[in-house]
Amino acid sequence: MTTPRRSAGLLLYRRTEHGVEVLLGHMGGPFFARKDAGAWSVPKGEYEPDEPAWEAARREFQEELGLPPPDGEAVPLGEVRQSNGKLVTAWAIEADLDPVTVVPGTFRMEWPPRSGQVQEFPELDRVEWLDLERARAVIVKAQAAFLDRLMEHSG
Repeated sequence: MTTPRRSAGLLLYRRTEHGVEVLLGHMGGPFFARKDAGAWSVPKGEYEPDEPAWEAARREFQEELGLPPPDGEAVPLGEVRQSNGKLVTAWAIEADLDPVTVVPGTFRMEWPPRSGQVQEFPELDRVEWLDLERARAVIVKAQAAFLDRLMEHSG
């Protein structure tokens, strides 16, 4: 039996006059370019079993957004298993961040497939504050549980 891949991330949230908003990233690369529903995610990334999940979440935030992770009380949101089998652990932190300041990390892949051409794509092609209703409509399905857990915490 193989060990499932693990990912860790930080879900930023802020309170506005219209309610709670969360910061999500739209996954970069050609597979998600024209997708909306299921193409948004908590900023996160994979880590090795010997790295603490909390440290991985902070490191991945920096790698994915190009900004240091904010300080503040970290609320554990637990873990979810995505349809691809990956286990994702997340924490919520109340903080504000201007999406314009994000400088996303990149990844390389062969594109088009079997072309022999390797192209570079942003990990996240855009980052936005979304109200919970919109976030729930577009977030990776399993990660919607993080939104529920956040609401239980922030009331």
